[in-house]
Amino acid sequence: MSPVTAGVLQLLALIAALALAYRPLGDHMARVYSSEKHYKPEKWIYKVIGANPSAEMRWPAYLRAVLAFSAVSVLFLYGMQRLQGSLPGSLGFVSIDPDQAFNTAASFVANTNWQSYYGEQAMGHVVQTGGLAVQNFVSAAVGMAVAVALVRGFARSRTGELGNFWSDLVRGTVRILLPISVIGAVVLVACGVVQNFAGIHEVGQFMGGTQQWNGGAVASQEVIKELGTNGGGYFNANSAHPFENPTPFSNLFEIFLILVIPFALTRTFGRMVGNLRQGYAILATMGIIWIAFTGLMMWTEFAHHGPVPDVAGGAMEGKETRFGIGGSSIFAVATTLTSTGAVNSFHSSYTGFGGGITMLGMQLGEIAPGGVGSGLYGMLIMAIIAVFIAGLMVGRTPEYLGKKIGTREIKLAACYILVTPALVLCFTAAAMALPTPGNSMTNSGAHGFSEILYAYTSGANNNGSAFAGLNADTQWFNSTIGIAMLLGRFLPMVFVLALAGALAEQKPVPETAGTLRTDKPLYAGLLVGTIVIITGLTYFPALALGPLAEGLAS
Repeated sequence: MSPVTAGVLQLLALIAALALAYRPLGDHMARVYSSEKHYKPEKWIYKVIGANPSAEMRWPAYLRAVLAFSAVSVLFLYGMQRLQGSLPGSLGFVSIDPDQAFNTAASFVANTNWQSYYGEQAMGHVVQTGGLAVQNFVSAAVGMAVAVALVRGFARSRTGELGNFWSDLVRGTVRILLPISVIGAVVLVACGVVQNFAGIHEVGQFMGGTQQWNGGAVASQEVIKELGTNGGGYFNANSAHPFENPTPFSNLFEIFLILVIPFALTRTFGRMVGNLRQGYAILATMGIIWIAFTGLMMWTEFAHHGPVPDVAGGAMEGKETRFGIGGSSIFAVATTLTSTGAVNSFHSSYTGFGGGITMLGMQLGEIAPGGVGSGLYGMLIMAIIAVFIAGLMVGRTPEYLGKKIGTREIKLAACYILVTPALVLCFTAAAMALPTPGNSMTNSGAHGFSEILYAYTSGANNNGSAFAGLNADTQWFNSTIGIAMLLGRFLPMVFVLALAGALAEQKPVPETAGTLRTDKPLYAGLLVGTIVIITGLTYFPALALGPLAEGLAS
């Protein structure tokens, strides 16, 4: 079987698995967020944190709860790292430096999981399991809660109430993420992923010396790392490491975990607004972009010209032979079109155009299908922009799901789509203009610029992957990328929740003959075009200086 055929078959198998999980998981999540029943373990949690899960919140209260919980999480995780040297199970590792501890705390709370350290050489069992893995769960649940609040904004009318953040947070964790993670961890252990609390031990000879590795609760962290679109690896090599991702089957299963909740949330959306066809339209838009990016990535990596790639059957540099070009390309697109950031190959070693595709996937806003929660609310913002553009073309007040998109709504949507590009481009410009940050670049020219652009694109979009050539463990990058991660995560949430509150206060607008049908293929095409045009106009000059210049020169 040729490598191309194997890659296509893997893609088809993945699509089939996602299709099988779509309906039951999407319906289950809709029931979870619509239920008024509280399970006994959930009641215990509410009692401990002093929350009333039945109290409805308007958008300012919902936002305050999100920010307060996240701020406490940052402080807690920062403290654990700074005290690591005094904690049991530290494996002898010292406490983390202040700038790196801030960067890591911001990263995991923001669902980014950018790592400027070697996991197996810096973090002990307590910090990995009690700190980082816990944030993998709750940061994902925060994103899902904000998405559900926006969906309620569309579904409700004549009220500013969006539900209860604490209830949404706990239910998302206890009823959705935990059960799937338990099952997924068992599957990964069966595939050969490590799950223990072993200390540091020698594992053989390497260039005349011995290699030292430590074990860890890898499978349980690996599953939520992918399922929650987090991405932080237990080991520095991330999902290229055989302890995290040992076989082609585990590789395909991890890609499935990355995509399953973001895609299934479109059915949850359709179920909660009472119109499944609206969910299918969003699903179609996400699916078109994802399949197009995957096909283009496989083509660029298989068809790259040059004597070495010709002999290898494609651009194999930086890729694991056990996954091949097909499995690596599918993973790379899945992880950068979502807010995951896990890698099973090194994007810096991809072809010029291939590296550009990974970067462009993040610059779209990671909405196809995007992160858990963040992908859905990002796509719904784009849906509002698309109906606004359609309304301008016909001279009619735009409507979406029975809600008028007026001045207030479109200003909030516009602010949402401007925040992240502003962070990416401003921080990139500053890093290129100042002398010190440039010293961290391994490469010069277009590829060196791509390293910087990729880093801030990844941080501000809450992805977490990196071009391998950049030394990001400096005070400049730890601080600026940490700030970009926090602002890129929580500033958009401000606009999303404000928009949800504005929509929930409206009374429904009756559908007429002039209403744009947003559940039709024509609208899905308009939405795809809107996404591509907005991203192109925003990022094309920067991409032309980096991956496009490199790809055209090769």
